[in-house]
Amino acid sequence: MKKIGYLGMGAWGYCLASLLASKGYELVCWTTKPELAEHLNRTRQHPLLPGHTSTGQMTFTTNMAEALHGVDMIVESVTSAGLRSVFEQVRSLGLPSCPIIITSKGIEQDTGIILPEVAIEVLGEQFRPLIGFVSGPSFAQEVIRGLPTSVVGTGYTSEVIQEICDTFTTPTFRIYPNTDVLGVAFGGALKNIIGIACGISDGLSLGCSSKAALMTRGLHEIRKLAVACGCKAETINGLAGMGDLCVTCSSPISRNFRFGTLLAQGLTSEEAQKRIGMVVEGAYTCISALQLSKQHKVMIPIAETVYDIIKNAIRPIDAVSTLMQRTIKEEHL
Repeated sequence: MKKIGYLGMGAWGYCLASLLASKGYELVCWTTKPELAEHLNRTRQHPLLPGHTSTGQMTFTTNMAEALHGVDMIVESVTSAGLRSVFEQVRSLGLPSCPIIITSKGIEQDTGIILPEVAIEVLGEQFRPLIGFVSGPSFAQEVIRGLPTSVVGTGYTSEVIQEICDTFTTPTFRIYPNTDVLGVAFGGALKNIIGIACGISDGLSLGCSSKAALMTRGLHEIRKLAVACGCKAETINGLAGMGDLCVTCSSPISRNFRFGTLLAQGLTSEEAQKRIGMVVEGAYTCISALQLSKQHKVMIPIAETVYDIIKNAIRPIDAVSTLMQRTIKEEHL
């Protein structure tokens, strides 16, 4: 039986851990929260996913060494801002030679590197062949109910990509292999910013036409910046880009979308984050995106507008007016 050490027990982490346990794998799951570990060991129900009781062999601990002992695979689902420090802890404990799968979405601030590269930078270049990444249009609330979902599995070697496909695929959770690690990571990270913009649009009751324009031009921004950074345009047009963008921009299940609607209602960024009660990755990645856009001289006006609303307290309705008054240029896709 394959033994998997799972790092991070937010809604998405618990969802994927439950999926893996349902396939017969042994899961030892790590969280920083003692009360959550105790609750999960006792009830097998996550507070953020009411109504679902996990099955299979799962134990929960705050002891990372226990979670990593003798494992055949490590899977990660912590916040993008916290990923570096978590892997520093992993490194300090020593690592088995096994696949390490990243499932968080984001781009690290200041360095501008994707999360698989953060793991490699911390653990050492010798671990590159073992690093994989899973991303795509997927809500924990839907995946855990067994609703049909398709995502992308990528990595730096064909062996790890195949391992992801074999390990994670179920009758309702489909993994498409893709060798463009950078593109898969960029698509999953940057779509969150556009999700915030679409939440603001809906919060202001700007209509479906407005949101369609934001999604289309948002995809254009993502593709421009991603390609400038070395990604394949085809990847951004697929599940990891357009697919994830569609689901994030169209459903209140998305915390980025909900964050945007709360901003439109007049809440500050801090108030909106507190109301949601979970990390809003788009607010973090927005800063990374602007840093990269300056570095590569790529204009991303929607992301800049979202940044102004979040960080500079610009009123959403005023920001929309400014965005609509930009100089019109020929549409290039």
